[in-house]
Amino acid sequence: MKPDPNAPQQLVSRTLGHYQARAEAFWEGTRNHDVSQNIEALLRHIAAEPPLMLLDFGCGPGRDLRDFSRRGHCVIGLEGTAALARMAREYSGCEVWEQDFLNLDLPAGHFDGIFANASLFHVPRPELPRVLGQLHAALKPAGVLFSSNPRGDNQESLNGERYGAYYDLETWRDYVNSAGFEELEHYYRPSGVPLEQQPWLATVWRRVGNPVARPR
Repeated sequence: MKPDPNAPQQLVSRTLGHYQARAEAFWEGTRNHDVSQNIEALLRHIAAEPPLMLLDFGCGPGRDLRDFSRRGHCVIGLEGTAALARMAREYSGCEVWEQDFLNLDLPAGHFDGIFANASLFHVPRPELPRVLGQLHAALKPAGVLFSSNPRGDNQESLNGERYGAYYDLETWRDYVNSAGFEELEHYYRPSGVPLEQQPWLATVWRRVGNPVARPR
């Protein structure tokens, strides 16, 4: 049986529908999360002089947009859920592009850093190399990509209507290295607890080369 070429877009649409229907609850559940460790992991690896040009990839209601802006940086949000994009504009005062992850329109060589906090795991696995390649192209030379994803054993699943892909470190490294990045650091979250109590894998990468074609 041939794979359904529409399946990835259907998964993304279902996921966006999940967040659209639960936008207020999502905001209330995440607005006080402290991700300063992740923000600082991105910023300390960027060699450019501030203010930096940053993209918050999957910015949600704008919590981290506001933090980056308060630190004096030029930051643009990208969000596929209309309700969350509206919240992000209102809360942060920043520009927010309403784009889903499979239909990106990003300027080439534009950003010093991309902050993908709890977002790339929603990209269907067959499309991940292409999306990582688009993020690579949107970064300036030696630009930095931060990602944080819930980790797993390389499985995909639907949690209700929300799609997720859950990678271990080695598999995630393979994908991001193949997209033309070199690893700068990785760590697990939350800090200060045993590994089995750290469900989040955070990784930081520098753009160095060109994406390597992967078999589909």
